[in-house]
Amino acid sequence: LAALVAVAAFIWSACLSSYSQVQTPPVQPVELELHLSVPFRFVVYGDTRFTDARNTKASNPLARRTLVETIANVHPAFISITGDISYHSDENDWKIWDGETAAWREDKIPVYPVLGNHDLHGNQQVALANYFARFPELKNSRYYGVRAANTLMLLLDSSLDELSGPQGEWLAQRLASVPADVDFIFIFLHHPPYTSSSDAKTYGGGHSARTRERMLATMLEKRQQTIRARIVVFAG
Repeated sequence: LAALVAVAAFIWSACLSSYSQVQTPPVQPVELELHLSVPFRFVVYGDTRFTDARNTKASNPLARRTLVETIANVHPAFISITGDISYHSDENDWKIWDGETAAWREDKIPVYPVLGNHDLHGNQQVALANYFARFPELKNSRYYGVRAANTLMLLLDSSLDELSGPQGEWLAQRLASVPADVDFIFIFLHHPPYTSSSDAKTYGGGHSARTRERMLATMLEKRQQTIRARIVVFAG
């Protein structure tokens, strides 16, 4: 494999709420391109839950702001947020995102998000409008791809089935046609295919992997046997 030095800061906390079953009409997923050279550094950050700083149960505002500042200071090539960006998905929470992450935009750090269950709370049409207003380059794509140097990033919406329907068909097609110059396939989603958490709280909290994410893991393991590029999954 070609050399790639990628430092991924992966900050994970457990999903605490159920996801939304409501689906919107499919949109042709966008395919983005980020021009990079290797080596590069990137950050993966999950369950940020931007919300009123007085709500210290949903998230720790001091830790959140410190992490955002630290990320800005290391100047990563890009940031991926693996869902639950906001806590309530309403405009108030997203305005807090706007304010607290302003440094990322000032430094022109690309952010590639995926939807989490909290990002779909309440009226889904309103929730998605708030989400896409912050990420217009997605062009209303709930799942999409990004090429960056010798990596292919596939960003999934785990509120939709990952293995069937439009998203499943898209994922299968992308994995069946990986360009020859791709050395790493990064898959991002909110609900984890692999986790040490359990519904029984064996290790202190969180949830077990859901059936369909376990099925996704099985598919990826089988696919890895026929793909030269290494598959790496980020979730949380």
